[in-house]
Amino acid sequence: MVTGGQRNDGAMLTEVLADIRVPRLGRGRARTRPDAVLADRAYASGVIRRELRRRGIKVVIPEKVDQITARQRRGSRGGRPPTFDADTYKDRNVVERHFALTKQWRALATRYDKLATTYRAAVVLAACIIWTRI
Repeated sequence: MVTGGQRNDGAMLTEVLADIRVPRLGRGRARTRPDAVLADRAYASGVIRRELRRRGIKVVIPEKVDQITARQRRGSRGGRPPTFDADTYKDRNVVERHFALTKQWRALATRYDKLATTYRAAVVLAACIIWTRI
């Protein structure tokens, strides 16, 4: 999903999750819910965590340092820390490496295209070229 450059990613979470379609290898309809969402600390807001939990998706996002200190300052009223699977989080590097490859395309990294459809087409083209090289 392509949005305006100034728009934050968290605002589009529900739309992105609604567009997920993962085809099954055998028969049956496509899956519409991922097993887990792996993200960095920028996505550690309560709104994102609640939305993922509401949909039954495992949240693998480390807690921000300021959130940890605020929770600890509140003591027993601060609640429990959210669960975090460090082993699953290690797999996030695959996505980060793909972003690094894609950003080697200067037009994508700087977002020269003004139209979202043109930008999305460039992202798909870059992904196809990267995939054929692998």
